[in-house]
This record gives sequence, structure tokens and C-alpha cells, in this order.
Amino acid sequence: MTTDQLAERSSANDSVRPFRADVPEDAIADLRRRLAATRWPEQETVADQSQGVQLARLQALVRYWGTDYDWRKAEARLNALPQFTTEIDGLNIHFIHVRSRHAGALPLIITHGWPGSVIEMLGVVGPLTDPTAHGGTAGDAFDLVLPSLPGYGFSSQPASAGWDPSRVARAWAELMTRLGYTRYVAQGGDIGAAVTDAMAIQAPDGLAGIHLNFLRRLPLEVAGALLARAPLPQLTDTEQAAFAAFGAQARKGYIAEQGQSPQTIGYALTDSPAGLAAWMLDHDTDSYEKISRALAGESPAGGLTRDAILDNITLYWLTHTATSAARMYWESARSAAAAAGHPPADVSLPVAFTVFPGEIFRAPRSWAEKVYPNLIYFHQADRGGHFAAWEEPDLFTTEIRAAFRSLRHRELPG
Repeated sequence: MTTDQLAERSSANDSVRPFRADVPEDAIADLRRRLAATRWPEQETVADQSQGVQLARLQALVRYWGTDYDWRKAEARLNALPQFTTEIDGLNIHFIHVRSRHAGALPLIITHGWPGSVIEMLGVVGPLTDPTAHGGTAGDAFDLVLPSLPGYGFSSQPASAGWDPSRVARAWAELMTRLGYTRYVAQGGDIGAAVTDAMAIQAPDGLAGIHLNFLRRLPLEVAGALLARAPLPQLTDTEQAAFAAFGAQARKGYIAEQGQSPQTIGYALTDSPAGLAAWMLDHDTDSYEKISRALAGESPAGGLTRDAILDNITLYWLTHTATSAARMYWESARSAAAAAGHPPADVSLPVAFTVFPGEIFRAPRSWAEKVYPNLIYFHQADRGGHFAAWEEPDLFTTEIRAAFRSLRHRELPG
């Protein structure tokens, strides 16, 4: 079934409709007015970022954002790709869908995370779908589906609770079926890793395997120690470093606040674009340092340019999704609490994993093997961080090609 045929389906519940981004000009003008009226706090009392996003960095970003930044360029970049919406489980889901010109392309659905969006994936669209133009072969081709998470970007905002990663995973399986795919693979990092992990647990018809670049589920004995419910097992030096880094990130303010009170922080994020930018920049040390270099006019890390960073932040602002996106942490915390004490779910599907050195924590192979017994690929990249597809699109593409190469022609079980 072609994309045009899909767009013409008549059912009110499962129609796939073409979409174009077209933000009203008065919304952009309102953003600029709010930026100009920003009420600033005093400067931090330290010379580093230990108190959070530094005043000079954010002021420089806001000055550029309010005067020279052009959202219409981001809009044009999005609209240059085939975009669609479709209703699934009562929500209107936005997604980019690019079919490869190469026959036999492997369908791939990639899920972004927070504070990201489909914008962080734009740099891998060409290399994944048109490999012969980007150093690959026709046998490396993918049909690519990039959905916006519920409550993010141009997808609808859930009006009731319950949209945790498992529910999103079921929606993604329906999306791939609706697009006519009977065999496909999935990829994710950050929240996208939680969704992709849930897809592997659910093992919907057609899912042949997954790739992750973030380990969302720790081995049971490690998770128990992290929650102080069990003694710390004996760890190797590599595992000890990962344990410490994971624990430090788990205590970050945005995880606690969005996991407990997304509505509370949402008032500030929805009212102040400068506040929203600061909140989104204060994610992890590695990405903050890379973003800071870009904001200072130094050489950016891959796709983490000043404009690209603002494209992502502006998408959150213009779609009014800061609060609804934050609720995914609350949903995840609720589902994790409900699952506490239960044995971890088995995943029999093939799983591939890439560790990027600048990631929040470097998942040891031993942990990945315990969580995913059918680990078919594990590789430690030499560069890249939490936003790997954004930072290093060519390297990310290489990893995706290698991760799924053995699954391209493997039969599904059963």
C-alpha cells in the first residue's frame, strides 16, 4: 500500500492524514514579546554550572532567540519531509514517514525522548532511507517512521492519565500495522528506550527486534540496591562507575519534579520561554557542555548547533507541550511503582545495544546481557552522548545499520 493510498483511507478512526506545520505568525510575535520581557535572576555565585544553567549563557541564547532566530526555517525543514497524523487510542499522533527508494528496505520506528522531539532525528533521515547517497549500500536501507510521543510536539495531549511507555508501545505497534508493515524493527533512547523496551516485552506481531542506546531497566539486583531495597551486589569497576553515574542522574531535579509534580513545574514552563529553555538545557553534564560551546559560537557537536537547539525548544513552546511532555515522567514513575516487587519481564526478541561515551551512564555489557538474554549486538562507540542521533548522525546511522544487519532476512518466530 502506498503512502498516497494510506492517506486516502476513509475510516474516521484509522485514517492517515497528511500534515504540514504552519504556526500562526501571532504566536511567534508573542514568543518574541515574552523573550524581550524576561525577568532575570541574579548571576550564579560560582564560576561553573554547579548551580545550574549559567546566566550569561542563557541571556545570550535568549537575545539571539528573540531577534535573529527564524522558526520558519525549522518549519520548512519539517515540511520538506512526509508528515502525517492518525488517531490511535483516542489521540491524534503526529509522525514523519519516509519510504526508501530501495526495494526491500527494512521498516524502522525510532522514538525520541525528553527534552527531545522528532527534530533531534532529522539528521539521520537521509542516511537511513537513502544509504547509497550517504556511504552505504542499498542493502542498508530503511523505511523510517518517526512519531511524536503523546503530549509532545504536534501529537495530541492526553486528557486523562494512563499514557505510560507501555501504552505508547501498543500505540506504536498499531501505527506500524496501520502503515502496512508486517515485519519491522524499533529503536529508542531516553524515554524512547522505555517505549522500545516495552515493545520488546509486548512482542507485537511483526516486531523482529530492537536497538537501544540507553538502558532503562537495570538488572534486578542492581535496581534493588539503587532503591535501598537490597544489599549492593559485588560489582566490577565498570559496573561500579555505571551504578554511581546512574544514581547521580536519578537525583537530578528535572527527574524528581517531573516525576512527582509535572503540573507544578508546568506553570512556569508554560509562562516563560526563557524558563523553558533553562529547564531543557539542564539535562546532563555532557550535553550541557556541548550545547554551551554551540551557544558560545564555538564548534558545535554534530547537529547540536544553536539553531537546532532552538528549533527543539521552540517546538515545545509553540505547541504548548511543556507540561504534557513532563507528565511522561509522572506516568513512568507510577508504572514503575506498580511493577515494584514483581519479577522483570522476559524479552526473547533479539536486542542490539550501543554505548555512547558521553551518555548519562555507560551501561556495562554484563548488565545488558542480564536484562536482554538475546543480545545480538553490543558496541561501545568512540564519541557521542545522550542525544546520539542529533550529535553524531553519521555514527548513529552506522550503529543502526550494524545492529539490524543480521535481522534483515531472519524469519519471525512462530
